[in-house]
Amino acid sequence: MTVASSCEIVIIGAGPAGAVAGAILARRGYDVVVLERQVFPRFSIGESLLPQCMAFLGEAGMLDAVFAAQFQHKDGAAFWRFDQHFSFDFCEKFTPGWSSTFQVQRANFDKILADEASRAGCAVHYEHEILAIEFDSEAAVLDYGTPDGKRGQIRAKFCLDASGFGRTLPRLLKLDLPSNFPVRKALFTHVIDRIERPTFDRNKILISVHPKHSDIWFWLIPFSNGTSSLGAVGPMALMDGGPDDNKMLLQKLVVEAKMFGGTLTNAEYHIPVNSIAGYASNVSAMHGPRFALLGNAGEFLDPIFSSGVTIALKSSSLAAGLLDRQLHGDSVDWQNEFAVPLKRGVDTFRQFVTAWYDGRLQDIIFALAPQPDIQRMICSILAGYAWDEANPFVAQPERRLSALAELCRSQPLGKTGS
Repeated sequence: MTVASSCEIVIIGAGPAGAVAGAILARRGYDVVVLERQVFPRFSIGESLLPQCMAFLGEAGMLDAVFAAQFQHKDGAAFWRFDQHFSFDFCEKFTPGWSSTFQVQRANFDKILADEASRAGCAVHYEHEILAIEFDSEAAVLDYGTPDGKRGQIRAKFCLDASGFGRTLPRLLKLDLPSNFPVRKALFTHVIDRIERPTFDRNKILISVHPKHSDIWFWLIPFSNGTSSLGAVGPMALMDGGPDDNKMLLQKLVVEAKMFGGTLTNAEYHIPVNSIAGYASNVSAMHGPRFALLGNAGEFLDPIFSSGVTIALKSSSLAAGLLDRQLHGDSVDWQNEFAVPLKRGVDTFRQFVTAWYDGRLQDIIFALAPQPDIQRMICSILAGYAWDEANPFVAQPERRLSALAELCRSQPLGKTGS
């Protein structure tokens, strides 16, 4: 299929942000072209969705396809630190809305969403890489290349960048800013888990803390086919090593984290262990004349609370609604109607990420007797409802977390359970 020379909306990237935005806009009658650099399916991390995502998938008309794929059900999050443990059940949250979601192999999940965007009317083109972009008074003009060395050009009334870690427009338009988060490194893979522990709950993501290094944490995301996503995140000084050392280091860390070591005693590391470092990112602007940045193309925080896909889909929903209004001739304030509202939720997640690494949130989660009402408020954030300002931990996350951590630290800590 040949790429059209013009369209109303061009989207860079066919991942979840691009597919959802494209489907919403195509269902509203717009001529949408999606240009994706890679071929789907392809491996990606970010596999544990949050319940808030389901509303955006529903808005895009994708829920039936996602349910039909029979991904692993997810109803909460389990945390382990030494001999302490606590589980959040998403049904027991403060904010109304979806209370469950899925743990997904992103290769399959992203392909399903891209196919649904195509069925909704988007023209999706793989192996098309954006090489340059210019803006005139009427259009965004994008130059692209294909694997056979050919180049083409497409004009659009508006461009949405959903390129994720490719960060196409931040790179081309020099919008990148350094993140204020310390540089961390993640090691990750999929394993045939062979988990035999009767009490292990495959319906929850498991997050565990290293017994000696509290700034190293692990994720274990069970899938429905007997495999799991396994990863470890920590400071560069403790995680450094060449590609040949990734598997050895990850296995060593898993054994040291005794709870993980027991759970994965029989696991088979059947694919290579990959790594990514310095993944946190920021930008000087989330939008400009005839463009807006979606999801990780704008800002990425950290994988600790699986917020990436949720932020991406929230940005897609906001941008699609505003673009619909703008193309109908309405006046749209992209700063106050897109960037500022999106940032409210991102800042909530940011405070939770910061509190995790400095120990405040860990001490809160593993406190001996957390108050049920506070549990529900925190549970809502972990479920992705980071934009609900009726929740005190959204309205004032830093102050609330600091005060609660101080209270928890003044009381004895001990083993907790769900």
